[in-house]
Order: sequence, then structure tokens, then C-alpha cells
Amino acid sequence: MWKYVVKRFLLMFPTLVGVAILAFLLLRIVPGDIVEARLMGAGGAFVTPQMIAEERAKFGLDRPLWRQFGSWMWGLARLDFGQSMWTGAPITEEIKLRFALSLQVAVMATVVATVLAIPLGVIAALRQDSWVDYAVRIFSIAGLATPSFWLGIVIILAFLIVFRWLPPMVYTPFWVDPWQNLAQLIWPALAVGYRYSAVATRMTRSAMLEVLREDYIRTARAKGLWMKLILVRHALKNAMLPVVTVIGLEFAFLLGGLVVTEQVFNLNGLGMLFVESVARRDYTLTQALVMLTASAFIVVNFLMDVMYAWLDPRIRYR
Repeated sequence: MWKYVVKRFLLMFPTLVGVAILAFLLLRIVPGDIVEARLMGAGGAFVTPQMIAEERAKFGLDRPLWRQFGSWMWGLARLDFGQSMWTGAPITEEIKLRFALSLQVAVMATVVATVLAIPLGVIAALRQDSWVDYAVRIFSIAGLATPSFWLGIVIILAFLIVFRWLPPMVYTPFWVDPWQNLAQLIWPALAVGYRYSAVATRMTRSAMLEVLREDYIRTARAKGLWMKLILVRHALKNAMLPVVTVIGLEFAFLLGGLVVTEQVFNLNGLGMLFVESVARRDYTLTQALVMLTASAFIVVNFLMDVMYAWLDPRIRYR
């Protein structure tokens, strides 16, 4: 088992290096100049070519690309992302609070989705073609057809019209005021988690139906084992492989892919920061966000590989 884990862990680093190379080169290909945009926004009438050259030298943009890339990679190795080219603030400070917000929403949405998806998927598989199965399928199809940002708008309007109350629109960290924090973030988590659960519910149902038709399940039933024991010890564990994949990938996506939902609930998370950094041609901040998002996907994939090996021991022996 340890050999398998170490091998999978070491495979993460070549992937990260490849992502770093692509992010660095693609940002340099995009038209536009961060220095000109920044200076022109501050007062373009007084900007001289000498000022532009000095500003480019300050950010190291006058150096060859290979030296810029080397300096950036050395900073990444020391967990130093540098400074934002637009605000001049340390990138770590720019990301820290927003990352905490996005991570909390992603975790809460994942918990909501898991709590809904796995029980509903199992019940629908056990009661195939019954009214329970049809109800669960309608529930999941409605979730797939409903954008999370639209559901968020409906939630806000419902509270406003029915209860004359609006969720808090100013972010409060959990460690400052837990109640105020949860009162704001539970609603985007429910909106996102519902759609997220629709995919996982259908996957759980399909996987359970396939496993329940296997010969070893029929043998267990023929031996007279309790159905609950068959489900927990044999069926559910083997059906979890595709479900774990869906849950893990969706969780990684939620860290930086909720731009519109964040706007609806007035959340200044990683998604909004990503859009702003790209619009401003902020190379250093965009590169840091790309690496952070890629690292989230890679780490989640690593954890899923380890979970695969735990769920199905045959995987680690191949």
C-alpha cells in the first residue's frame, strides 16, 4: 500500500511543472500589457516611455522569459508567490481570505451533496421503477436542469418576499462570528450542493444497480444474509468508486468555479479574484491562482487514488 501511495504522490510533481509552464507561456501570449494598463488607468496623460520602462524593470518584465520563469519557479518552491502587479500587495494576502471563503463554501456544498446523493441513490436503486425511484429521478433531473446561481436568486427572493429578510451580504469569517458566517454561507452551499447532488445521485443509482446484479450479491442473498449487511459490506463499498470520482472532481471545481454564484450572494471568493486578475493582465496573481486551482485538482485526484486502493485492494496490486 505504501509503495502505491508514494508512487502516486511523486507523479504529482511532473504534472505541476507542466501546468506551470503552460500557465506562464499562455499568459505571455495573451494581448495586452499590465504595465501600460496600470499606468494609463492611474493617469495616462502624464505617462512617459521612461516610466513604462522603469515599471517593467520593477516587475522583472524586461528580463528574458527563461529568467522570469526561473525566478517564478524558485519562488513557488519556497511558497513565495510574489506581489500582485496590479495592487502591489503580497499575493498570499490577496488569496488568503478569499481562499478561506471558497474552501468553506466548497466543503459545505460537498457535505450537502453527499448527505443527499448517497442515501437517495441507494434507495432509488433498491426500489427500481417504483414511485420512490421516479421521485428521486425527478429530483435529480431538476437539479441538473437548474443552474445554481438561478436557484440562489430564487432563495434570496423567497426570503425577501415571504419572510421580509435577506441573508447577510457582508462576509464574516467563521472564527469572528460563527452564526453570522453560517447565516450567509449556508444558502450558496445549499444552492450549489443541490445541483452537485443531482449528478452524484444519478451516479450512485447507476453504480448500485450494476453492483446489485453481480453474482456475489446473489450468492450473499441466497445464503440468507441481512440485506443491510449486504449493502454496507459488499454492495455500497464496490459502488463507491465512480461516486468518489464525481464528488472529488466537483469539490475541486467548486474552489474556483463559482463566479456567477459568488456574484449573486456578494461573495468575494477565488472565482471573482480569478476573473479580475485575468481582466487586469495581472500575470503573477493569475499564475498563482492557476497553480492553486491545479494543485487542488491534483491533490484531490491523489486522495481519490488512495481511496480507490482502500475501497478496492485489487487496484494497488496492478
